[in-house]
Amino acid sequence: MLSFDIVKPLLIIDKAKALANIQRMQAKAATHSVVFRPHFKTHQSGVVGEWFRQAGVDKITVSSVSMAHYFADHGWDDILIAFPVNLLEIKQINRLASRIDLQLLLEDTAVANQLNELLEHPVGIYIKLDVGAHRTGIPMENERQVLELAAEITKLDKLKRKGLLAHAGQFYHNPGGITAMQSDVNTISKQLGRLKQQIGDEKLLLSWGDTPSCSMLESLPDFDEWRPGNFVYYDLMQYHIGACQLNDIAVAVACPVVAIHPERNEMLVYGGAVHFSKEFIAADQNFRLYGFLVKFTENGWSDPIPGAWLSGLSQEHGVVKLPVVLAQQFKPGEVVGVLPVHSCLTVDAVGIQYTTEGELVPKINFA
Repeated sequence: MLSFDIVKPLLIIDKAKALANIQRMQAKAATHSVVFRPHFKTHQSGVVGEWFRQAGVDKITVSSVSMAHYFADHGWDDILIAFPVNLLEIKQINRLASRIDLQLLLEDTAVANQLNELLEHPVGIYIKLDVGAHRTGIPMENERQVLELAAEITKLDKLKRKGLLAHAGQFYHNPGGITAMQSDVNTISKQLGRLKQQIGDEKLLLSWGDTPSCSMLESLPDFDEWRPGNFVYYDLMQYHIGACQLNDIAVAVACPVVAIHPERNEMLVYGGAVHFSKEFIAADQNFRLYGFLVKFTENGWSDPIPGAWLSGLSQEHGVVKLPVVLAQQFKPGEVVGVLPVHSCLTVDAVGIQYTTEGELVPKINFA
């Protein structure tokens, strides 16, 4: 059992697993001779950031201006904000650009011109491409729009063209498995390569980022930079996709048991949507999985308990389904662990983090 008191939901980090995940991905990037710029939105912690620094990482990705300021305060001086520029944050952007090598994301020529007028210091610019997730970015097939933006950036004195950026978010829902993923990656890399050739800038980076493909594929052709993030902790979604093994998952949420309902084969834990979000894995017959149940041990936690899972969430409540014989093994006042479906959202939601050894792991506080 963990050696420190738990009275409410806490995020528990298995440092050894996280370090192994970092080292494995860093070594893979080195083998492919690419720039490794991991996304820090998953862990959001200066302490965990140091684990990356010790592995040789010196460039990072974040998802917001606030997060960039937080990591700049922790000594990171080459930061990419992988979110389209929000012109309303120009004061904060200018403060960042005055102190670090800042990289921003653009997909629109009008925004590029507005940004250039408002900037006080030069910044690097990545052009955001939509390669299938359909969330944001210029569709990669729209070559004319990409080329127009690339040409416009060269005319603007505060913008320094840096790369073409892609995120294959569709791979988080990839029914075709590795074969389909590899085929899609090959198609995307060829298209981005053609765009780079038409732009005519050999120094332009092709920046790629998603944990499933960076974890699962041996071949990521022609990309110059990788930006995966979720791999530091992984989660049940990544396990479901096939990107990791269960023993690679480096976080669990410690949840106090508050009630047992053997007549319903259920147990109630203190750990709800405000801790896990409402991300779930869907299966047949309207089955929804919000997490696997584990027991904490002296060295971390057990394998998932067969037949037990987090089946429902409301704001603070978590409903665990389990056979009556298992329900009799727990009682209110005990603490169980839950492996989350989506570690990024869980880290963001849970306020306090500890390693299994009891080390407090502070993270960004947006308040």
